[in-house]
Amino acid sequence: MKTKTITPLPQIVCVIPDWLQECLDHKNKGDNLTNCSLETGLICRAFEFAYKLHKGQYRKSGEPYICHPVAVAGLLKYLGGDSTMIAAGFLHDIVEDTEVNIEEIEEKFGSEVTLLVEGVTKLSKFNFSSKTELQAENFRRMFLAMAKDIRVIVVKLADRLHNMRTLQHLPPHKQLSKALETREIFAPLANRLGIGRIKWELEDLSFKYLEPNAYREIQELVADKRINRETRLLKMTENLRHKLDQAGIEFYDISGRPKHLYGIYRKMYLKQKEFHEVYDISGLRVIVEKREDCYRTLAIIHDSYHPIPGRFKDYIGLPKPNRYQSLHTGVIGITGRPVEVQIRTVKMHHVAEYGIAAHWKYKETGYNSNNTTTEDEKFTWLRQLLEWQTDLKDDREYLETVKGDLFSEDVYVFTPKGDVISLKHGSTPIDFAYRIHTEVGNHCTGSKVNERIVPLDTLLKNGDIVEILTQKNGHPSLDWLNFVVTGGARHRIRQWYKRSHREENVARGRELLEKELGKKGFESLLKSEQMRLVSEKFNYHSVDDLLAGLGYGETTLNLVVNRLRDASREVTQVEKNSDIFSEKYLYKSPQTSSPNNYYPIAGVEGLMYHLAGCCNPIPGEPIIGAVTRMNGISIHRQGCSNVESVSGERLIPVSWNTANENHGRPKTYPVNISIAAIDRVGLLKDIFSRLMDNNVNVQNAQVKTNPGSPAIINLCIEVIDCQQLERSCAQIKNISDILNLRRINQVE
Repeated sequence: MKTKTITPLPQIVCVIPDWLQECLDHKNKGDNLTNCSLETGLICRAFEFAYKLHKGQYRKSGEPYICHPVAVAGLLKYLGGDSTMIAAGFLHDIVEDTEVNIEEIEEKFGSEVTLLVEGVTKLSKFNFSSKTELQAENFRRMFLAMAKDIRVIVVKLADRLHNMRTLQHLPPHKQLSKALETREIFAPLANRLGIGRIKWELEDLSFKYLEPNAYREIQELVADKRINRETRLLKMTENLRHKLDQAGIEFYDISGRPKHLYGIYRKMYLKQKEFHEVYDISGLRVIVEKREDCYRTLAIIHDSYHPIPGRFKDYIGLPKPNRYQSLHTGVIGITGRPVEVQIRTVKMHHVAEYGIAAHWKYKETGYNSNNTTTEDEKFTWLRQLLEWQTDLKDDREYLETVKGDLFSEDVYVFTPKGDVISLKHGSTPIDFAYRIHTEVGNHCTGSKVNERIVPLDTLLKNGDIVEILTQKNGHPSLDWLNFVVTGGARHRIRQWYKRSHREENVARGRELLEKELGKKGFESLLKSEQMRLVSEKFNYHSVDDLLAGLGYGETTLNLVVNRLRDASREVTQVEKNSDIFSEKYLYKSPQTSSPNNYYPIAGVEGLMYHLAGCCNPIPGEPIIGAVTRMNGISIHRQGCSNVESVSGERLIPVSWNTANENHGRPKTYPVNISIAAIDRVGLLKDIFSRLMDNNVNVQNAQVKTNPGSPAIINLCIEVIDCQQLERSCAQIKNISDILNLRRINQVE
């Protein structure tokens, strides 16, 4: 591609392609002409805005930063992007790297450009507790933005491709992390969108940094055998041209098709083959004019060369989910070596190379935002991904599920009516049932495959006709989680199990709250305006939903009590002898001791005291002291049942002393928790991992399992304060297999 050096802002010199220079020339001349149906005014304004804001910024390579947005916009132009996409390419790093906010971009460039820029902006300005959380939130927002406009991910892929092309300028540890993320997320995304050219280059660039020795070895092997391969393919090409001419078939091109390096490596690694055993290192691609000519060409090829059994695939009659269409066949070539041949039309070839971008690149009309839904409906994998992604709150599980869904090979099965259903490789009738409808899966009692009754864990194969048998009283089984493979099926089974135990969770939440606040006036409190306000603040539709959340462990008792106290103050002034909120909940903290004589508990200075083992209070929780006959002052959590029988004159107000927090190594306090979970391999490891992330030590662990019932895991953990406990419990509860987590008085 010819390049020119831009001169409008001479402080920075940047080499740009002809198309952008042409746009700038039109603008300088005052022309209102369009360039390849592009709105040059928008493109020029976006470029000049980015040029100005990135002034003085440089990349790790030492080149001006503006070179990166120019390269990204150029890739989008090459893919056939419209002026909105190209403008977003220029502006995609503005919010992150300059002081400009998203509102200013919308004011200057409109909502459509803003949507794309916002979708690809990184989240470095947000604070997250871990790199995993940052990455998970990044992908959540990206996928949600994709659902609004699929062009978001095309801009993101162009951004990532140019970053990978210049990765050599980053430190080794960043090279590895970027390359791994690219191989695990962005290359599969390009594949799902059918953009083969970007997918292959992303994979090869990742391969180069992640496994440099294997990359160099395969690169050398491919180079050594190239001349022999090209000679063989040239002879086959000439032979096929002659035969197609004789048959009167119009063809656009017959050429060699080199296989990218990572594709060769994966085939060698997965199938344990030597280099010389990989027959499709390069092959032939025949591009014809008409669909029916594809099958006529296939017949000629099979007539000219011996077909290899089991190596024929018809992706024209049964396209891939990314709309890829082609005939694939393996034949024995002239020299007795296997060769793979692909046959497709010109239109199919454009889709194979550019995927979703072919819609813009090879149509006269540009991208129509009003037609987004129609186009995106073809990408059912994205819709399926969005069905459950927002419900997977655990960041690790979310990332693993996304990667598994993107990487999965597909199996194609049929409904009894002949509709094609695409499923993840290894799917079972249960996965099929939930793909049809949630209620079909929830009431599934059996299945038929090819009109024969089969077990529900039967692996489905391409071409199977699947029928689901249902009954009104049918319901999911926890055993299904041992063999379903699709994220949607797993999520819906878990959700059903949680909903089916709603009454039990409501009763448990009611019991916890009643124990904390006391029986007197409790029923009237549940029906009060205060309780309704608390439910709304926790985003629950009703008080019962709040109680279920409390029983299930979605929220903590401490938070509910505190919010209830606040709501009570909002609605009415608290009376001195209130049934629920008596003075023991509204005490005023006494003056703390001096730093030289540090006491964890304020109000017991110089006195003998101990923390009660019945409720194990920890810093941050409301506490109260009870004078004992022999053991000094016993410190309890407020609301502890053992304090209710203590007379008022033996109770003294106390609080946690926060005046001197840096008096040495933080003291830890034992807390007992009980976890109910769906049993699976690695569950305990996942729980311990969350605790380790929060620097929480496990003092004791007991696990009880029964077939068909939830596993009960009782842990005694050591925490510094209430905040550390709540943070740890929240992360454990976000693991989707966790059914309930509650604090108990002692390990049972």
